[in-house]
Amino acid sequence: MSLADAPLSKIQDRAPAPRHVADRGRSRLSEALRSWEALLVALFLAIFLANSLASPYFLDIWNLSDATFNFTEKAIVALALAFVILSGEIDISVAGIIALASTVMGLLAAGGAGLPLVAGAGLCTGLACGIVNGALVTGLGLPSIVATIGTMSLFRGLSYAILGDGAFTQYPEGFEFFGQGYVWEWLSFEFAAFLVLALVAGIVLHRTVVGRAIRAVGHNPFAARFSGLPVGRLKFLAFVVTGLAAGLASVMLTSRLGSTRPSIALGWELEIVTMVVLGGVSINGGSGSILGVVLAAFVMGLITFGLGLLNVPGIIMSIFIGLLLIAVIALPVLAGRLARRFSKGPR
Repeated sequence: MSLADAPLSKIQDRAPAPRHVADRGRSRLSEALRSWEALLVALFLAIFLANSLASPYFLDIWNLSDATFNFTEKAIVALALAFVILSGEIDISVAGIIALASTVMGLLAAGGAGLPLVAGAGLCTGLACGIVNGALVTGLGLPSIVATIGTMSLFRGLSYAILGDGAFTQYPEGFEFFGQGYVWEWLSFEFAAFLVLALVAGIVLHRTVVGRAIRAVGHNPFAARFSGLPVGRLKFLAFVVTGLAAGLASVMLTSRLGSTRPSIALGWELEIVTMVVLGGVSINGGSGSILGVVLAAFVMGLITFGLGLLNVPGIIMSIFIGLLLIAVIALPVLAGRLARRFSKGPR
C-alpha cells in the first residue's frame, strides 16, 4: 500500500515527532542591565567607595549622619511626587509650597503661637496648596505643567509679598527638634521619618489597589476610565499628598535653618523632579518604583556630600550632577539596545 492510500492515522504514526525549540530566555546579565535599581545600586557603591578613598573623614558615622540632611527633605517630597508623575501628571510648585508654608509658620510664630499650632500650620498650608493644584488639574482640566507653573509663582510670590527682604527668626521652644533632633544616637529625626515614609509609600504603591490603580491611570488614562477607575479622584489625591509632603518638608527645613526667608528652597523643584526621574519613574507615567526613588536620593546625597568634603564649588557640583543624570538615563537605553541585539543571536 502506498503512502497516498494509507489511512490518516497511519501517516500520523509514521510522521516524525515535532521538535520543540525552547525560547531563548533573557540572561540574568541583560535583566540586571535593564534594571534601574541595579544600576543605581552599582552607582551608589561606586560613589561610596570613591568618597571613602578621597576623604579620610567620609566614613565617620557622624559625618554620614550629617550627609542625610543634604537630601532628606527633598526625598520626602520626591516620595509623594512619584505618585503624581506615575499618574501621568507633574507638580513643579513643590518648592513654592515649602516657601509659603514656612512663611505662614513664621507669621504665627512671630505672633506668639505655640509649637503645635506652628507645626500644624505648616502641614495645613501644604495640604491646602495641594488641594489647589489638584482642583486646577482635575477640576478645571488644566494641564498640570501649566497649572503648577502658575501656582509655583503664586505661592512664592505670596512669600515675597509678606516678607519682602525680611526674615522670621523667632520660633517656639522645641521647634528645632524637627530639623536638628536625633531619635537615637546618630539617627536623625528627619532621616528616620524619611525611612518610615518610604516604607509606607512602597507598600501603598506595590501592595495595594490604590498603587496599581495609579500606575494604570498613568499607563493609559482612557482605558483606566473605561475600566471604572476614578481617574480624577486618584490624581487629585496624588496632588494633595504631595502638597502635604511639601508642608512636612517645610517644617523640617525651617526647623533646621532656624529662620524663614522668601528664597527658602529656591530651585528645589527641579532637584526633586530629577530625584524621581533618576529613580526610574517614567516621566510619561505608568512605571517606576519607590525603591528606585530611595536609591536615587542616596546617590544624590552621597555625591553632594562627598564633593562638599573635597571643597568642590557648588557650580562644579551642578555640572557633575547634570552629567550624572544624563549618563544614568542614557545607560539603560544603550544596555537595552545591546540586550535586544544579543537576544537575536547570530544571523
